[in-house]
Amino acid sequence: MAVIPEKAAGLYIHIPFCMRKCRYCDFYSISDLSQTPRFLAALKREMQMNSGTPLVFDTLYIGGGTPSVMAPEAIGQIIETASRYFNIAADSEKTLEVNPGTVSLDNLSEYRKYGVNRLSIGVQSFDDKNLQFLGRLHTGSDARLSVEWARTAGFDNIGLDLIFGLPGQDKTNWLGDLSQACNLEPEHLSCYMLTCESGTPLDGDVKTGRVQLAPEGMVLDLFNTAIHFLTVRSFLHYEVSNFAHMAESNGEPRTSVHNLKYWSFVPYIGFGPSAHSFIEPERFWNHRSVTTYVRQIEAGKSAIAEKEILTKEQMIIEAIYLGFRTTRGIDLDGFKAKFNMSFSQIFERTIAELEARGMIKMSERHCALTRKGLLFLDSIASMFTSQDMS
Repeated sequence: MAVIPEKAAGLYIHIPFCMRKCRYCDFYSISDLSQTPRFLAALKREMQMNSGTPLVFDTLYIGGGTPSVMAPEAIGQIIETASRYFNIAADSEKTLEVNPGTVSLDNLSEYRKYGVNRLSIGVQSFDDKNLQFLGRLHTGSDARLSVEWARTAGFDNIGLDLIFGLPGQDKTNWLGDLSQACNLEPEHLSCYMLTCESGTPLDGDVKTGRVQLAPEGMVLDLFNTAIHFLTVRSFLHYEVSNFAHMAESNGEPRTSVHNLKYWSFVPYIGFGPSAHSFIEPERFWNHRSVTTYVRQIEAGKSAIAEKEILTKEQMIIEAIYLGFRTTRGIDLDGFKAKFNMSFSQIFERTIAELEARGMIKMSERHCALTRKGLLFLDSIASMFTSQDMS
């Protein structure tokens, strides 16, 4: 039986529609917007079918895809349906992902009216050549305008996404993106390293030699550039890709409350095609197809494609990977309390090796990756998780 913890849970809604698929993107989406009405009806029905959970939610995150291709009235219906069937706190964080070029002052004002109180804007770059390479539909001017409109619409919690490590990108170009982002005074910045996901158009271009990814040394330099540039501008680097501005009023960082749940074993429930859910120790996920998803719901069946119950060893692997994602690192006391074993003792050799290579740092209460180590998160985590834990 799943454990219902005391911490508030997160609710995620996946909108599977985009105007056009970006060449680097591996998230599930389609460009056939004609399926929107049936999808919306199925989504509302799925939420109704799963009502009655004892969980209390303090975040609602509507992602995609590009949720802003949907009319504000549709987003309003989603929020209203979620509020009807789930116990969502009155002061909950309600985030909507939007892309420049798909928003206007009018629809941003409508999203705000329907209860959205945080925006995550997929800027990616302010350089038009970078945007063209990435396959984005907007321009740098569109990106700046979308933030200005969001402020006018009344949003005081805005996050911007940027991508670095593009082929040919140098420090000057990256600093240009960071400077323009900071000039817009966002509460949150996500800086993602360009990755080549299997099956994407970018993956095909790299395999055929049409595109050469940035060398590792340059990517590390750009990553360190972002950390330094943003830290001196009062941003807290709290997760491998995420920076939260320190609010002047109370000194508290404007973190993404929802995303923090993914890295700390807090439960979350996802609705929509390909959406994932986790309620310890169970993980489950929906069909990665709008057609299959809608067909299942219309037949009165669950949209869940697969489930798994995590073993203790799998939970340990999760704790290591998720802990290393945060700049705070793995809580050694918390790890021992949860698994009845000492992280420092079990992984003594691996810790010593990585400390010598400058990849991790140990303190009395935490084990965390260094700046250099954060870039090699996956390979470092695998060094721990492949070890015998008995």
